[in-house]
Amino acid sequence: MKKIFVLTGEPSGDKLASNVIRNLNDKKKDIEYLGVCGNNLKSLGIKSIFDQKDITYIAFTDIFLNFFKIKKKIEYTVNEVIKFNPNILLTVDSPDFSLRVSQKVKEINPQIKTIHFIAPKVWAWREGRVKKMKKFLDHILLLFRFEKIFFDKEHLKNTFVGHPLLDYSEKDINVEIKDFVKKKNIVSLFPGSRESEINILLPILIEFIKKMNLKDNSYYYIFHSTKKYKESIYNKLLKDNLSNAEVISDDKIKSQSLKNSIFAIVKSGTVSLEVCKYNIPSLIIYKMNLINYQIAKFLLKIKYVNMINIINNKEIIPELIQNECNSKEIYKTFYYFMKKPTLIKDQMSVVKKTIDDLRSSTSASDQASKVILSYLT
Repeated sequence: MKKIFVLTGEPSGDKLASNVIRNLNDKKKDIEYLGVCGNNLKSLGIKSIFDQKDITYIAFTDIFLNFFKIKKKIEYTVNEVIKFNPNILLTVDSPDFSLRVSQKVKEINPQIKTIHFIAPKVWAWREGRVKKMKKFLDHILLLFRFEKIFFDKEHLKNTFVGHPLLDYSEKDINVEIKDFVKKKNIVSLFPGSRESEINILLPILIEFIKKMNLKDNSYYYIFHSTKKYKESIYNKLLKDNLSNAEVISDDKIKSQSLKNSIFAIVKSGTVSLEVCKYNIPSLIIYKMNLINYQIAKFLLKIKYVNMINIINNKEIIPELIQNECNSKEIYKTFYYFMKKPTLIKDQMSVVKKTIDDLRSSTSASDQASKVILSYLT
């Protein structure tokens, strides 16, 4: 029986990995799994050697402050992989953790094939990492076509599989249609999925709504949240007496409301691609603490934070970052777009072309599973 060790470092990677494994299981049944998993992989019956939450560190300062704890987890994971002796070590995202594990595993047992899904953003910072990665990775799976040039240059085997967010085809069967989803002039708001992001961005977005209501109260605002933070966001809306705002956490209702939106204000991140998939005009916001911002500004070599803008090397979608991320600037940018429909038309034209180029011929999970299967035969 073939064996695969699946290593994911955070919930998004766990979800992505579960789609790949589900697709792989459709192609080949007799595979034994072990891993570092979240709920999605566990639901497929895969045992996790420890709680994924133990290694979910996001900000630069978090990693620094937990360095020794992470180092110990890396050593433990490597030992468990070696004991399991899989045919493939499949690592998904979280490169600071997972690639260190891959490197150590390869040094101990070169026979274990190492495949990494979601290439580190070497085009944004530390391009030199590729030279090091090619020494211990057998294959890397790419979300974006333009990434190939960085890995081809160093002869690291790679495959463009497409972006998984663009694969999803939902079915709204037996889903209750909420009344607020049917409202006109819906504006979808994405304040982030982590507490630190919400604490910074939610007050700014609430102030933006207040400013808009004084100018034009014909809009209805829907906050997209996780179940964990839905109640706290809702309570803050009640406290500020915002009667034209709602909070949702159900994924299918989120999709319904997004499809019916006339605009979206989105925290920088992968969710912005989902907004683009539904052909919704948008603007990007982001703000972090000063220390993390200065570190990021020093390290990053890109002009933009949004992928659509990065690919086109032009600000197609407006970005309000750090000091510009305030209620006044959001208000001005949003209201300007509402009064200039040609701007929306131009944005959507470029976005559609870019999104089409990010899709694979089938799906990201299907393409990824085919690569993995090629190493098992």
